[in-house]
Amino acid sequence: MVNFPNGRPTVCFIDLAALRWNLRQVKAKVGPAVKILSMIKANAYGHGAAAVAKALADEGGYAFGVATLEEAIELRQAGIDQPILVVTGVYLEQLGQFIEHRLTPVANDLEALKRLDRAAQGRGAALNVHIKIDTGMGRLGFLPAEIDSWLPSLKKLKALKIEGVFSHFSRAESVQGDYTQEQLRIFQDVVARLRSQGVAPPLAHLANSAATITLPEAYFDMVRPGIMLYGPYPSPAMMSQIELKPVLSWKTRVMQLKNVPCGTSISYGQTFVTQRESSIATLPVGYADGYQRLLSNRGEVLVKGNRAPVAGRVCMDLTMVDVTDIAGVQPGDEVVLLGRQRDQEITADELAGWTDTISYEILTSISARVPRIYQNA
Repeated sequence: MVNFPNGRPTVCFIDLAALRWNLRQVKAKVGPAVKILSMIKANAYGHGAAAVAKALADEGGYAFGVATLEEAIELRQAGIDQPILVVTGVYLEQLGQFIEHRLTPVANDLEALKRLDRAAQGRGAALNVHIKIDTGMGRLGFLPAEIDSWLPSLKKLKALKIEGVFSHFSRAESVQGDYTQEQLRIFQDVVARLRSQGVAPPLAHLANSAATITLPEAYFDMVRPGIMLYGPYPSPAMMSQIELKPVLSWKTRVMQLKNVPCGTSISYGQTFVTQRESSIATLPVGYADGYQRLLSNRGEVLVKGNRAPVAGRVCMDLTMVDVTDIAGVQPGDEVVLLGRQRDQEITADELAGWTDTISYEILTSISARVPRIYQNA
């Protein structure tokens, strides 16, 4: 049983020992010659970017990947000194902050790269940059088929140093299949062409979590694990290939307990009506906390080591569950929304299945008003 803080008891507990364990498993998988860029965008997938980055840095993490300038600055202000790659790109009006905070931008096309080079040159600044190659994601990046038109310009850059070249697999949950192999081949060809023409970025990187686990050919100089650092597997089939530990658990307490007669309507819209005399527990958590409304009449929570179904619609701040079949429930009892209680466990993947989404969205949707409490620092 964990200790809840005073006041509203809806909190996430972050096990930093499990986080460090997961990073060690990545290191063991890829070997000492391959660097690790830990993806901690979106507030470290909902786990709290500053605390996660500190724990990973202490465990020997080489670099960090974020999505936005603001996320990167937060890490610098928290004392993180490792390289930080801002993977979605850079806007010219942000250049001064990139330089000030020693951040590495990504260039997605030739014109953006040229503008960035001119702007950096005008400031008398030198800046490392990674270029992204669109090998089949269809999102951002230089097109390999047009390499003859953009490669010569890379040799003419004055203020920018191409430190890295990377791409992104289209399949995040599995990197098996012909499409992935074609992406890998295209990226290998681009890297070889760059290096043959004297553009020799020291960091080529392609592997996401799934590729880190299952595709050593995609390691190159650096890998970019994301979801696996936090415990979920990209797919259940990978559970036999690496041992990961869940980092986040989400808990609350029973706020109120009511015994109600058969025929009682619970929550908005009368979508749940008791079919017997029932015991209904109200929990201080709702969709404003990230406990999604799609869990209405679908989700389950753990109470006293048993599963209790969500009864009626999830409200903005409150959720009701049916505990009729669980003996001895009392106000103040611990309730697990995500995590383990006794021999039962609700995973991010299970929550995702109930809401027809993925574990990434479950974790990143837990709102900022839910405190994160760090354990095993």
